[in-house]
Amino acid sequence: MTAAIIGWAHSQFGKLGEETVESLIVDVANRAVADAGLEARDVDQILLGHFNGGFSAQDFTASLVLQADPDFRFKPALRVENACATGSAAVHQGLTVIAAGKARFVLVVGVEQMTTTPGPEIGRNLLKASYLPEDGDTPAGFAGVFGKIAQGYFQRHGDKSDALAAIAAKNHKNGVNNPFAQMRKDLGFDFCRAESEKNPYVAGPLKRTDCSLVSDGAAALVLTDTATALGRDKAVAFRAASHVQDFLPMSKRDILKYEGCGVAWQQALAEAGVTLDDLSFVETHDCFTIAELIEYEAMGLTKEGEGERAILEGWTAMDGKLPVNPSGGLKSKGHPIGATGVSMHVLTAMQLTGTAGDMQVRDASLGGVFNMGGAAVANYVSILQAIK
Repeated sequence: MTAAIIGWAHSQFGKLGEETVESLIVDVANRAVADAGLEARDVDQILLGHFNGGFSAQDFTASLVLQADPDFRFKPALRVENACATGSAAVHQGLTVIAAGKARFVLVVGVEQMTTTPGPEIGRNLLKASYLPEDGDTPAGFAGVFGKIAQGYFQRHGDKSDALAAIAAKNHKNGVNNPFAQMRKDLGFDFCRAESEKNPYVAGPLKRTDCSLVSDGAAALVLTDTATALGRDKAVAFRAASHVQDFLPMSKRDILKYEGCGVAWQQALAEAGVTLDDLSFVETHDCFTIAELIEYEAMGLTKEGEGERAILEGWTAMDGKLPVNPSGGLKSKGHPIGATGVSMHVLTAMQLTGTAGDMQVRDASLGGVFNMGGAAVANYVSILQAIK
């Protein structure tokens, strides 16, 4: 355990028309530093997770963090990007900086503002996270990419519409208890399962309730080495951190297996010296419900093709053997691209310090995070434990 989280902040996620990328950054950066019991001058390095991809006219954003406090001036600041896993890429880069002895305190911020962009342009921007020579003309954009994945999964393993609806319903139910969530409404299984005017098909077998939300939002955290962390008010250490990158073209791999996700989980569990059974909960990347279903299999919760058991038998419910997405996940919380991975780590730290409020998993002691960029291309797993 070379590093730990000692402070954090999280904005509301949703349609935040009064905010800007800059204002969101400034807010969470200042609050995270204060939560860590530090001042801006104490921070040695700044990392900003910001996908952008056309969402923001301002495309040189690392120094926007300096707008939070003049004492950030002349600190090294770097923007990190790895598609939908941008936030975790920034967090893991912070771990690398600390392990290398280049910084004592690292501020990591994740941000995105998506809702001010017109709908068709949102689709084009998100599709940039796929392999354009093969997927660039996919109807319905990135949803269409995952719609094809869902169709392929159904063809191989049978119709799993009940499982997808149950995942959506679970995450929306959990999201009711998340004060940061964009949609705090328990939609219920029946609504998520049935096609309707309010829940039409979007791509392949995926309906609107199978797709994560277009969101604005930000989150931030402060990292330090574990020796220093033990002297702070709170400390959530990284038992493991794994990053696995896979081929971008889906044609070069079996897209129904999420092999990069599986390897990342295997590496992280081995590094932490634990098994999946030791985890108290997992925050996983449910950009689409089919993604969460396949991730059950990739993480080793079920055998290949049997992911539906985990949801239909209640394993991943709040009172199940491995609660998945107690925050409501991307499905309910929202998915501001650059902020998502940082948010996952913040919410996991809250769980492990017993400060998650109505979202709290009982007796949470070890948490897992899986954040994915593209269709299982960038795969990040963290395993966290409170040490103070």
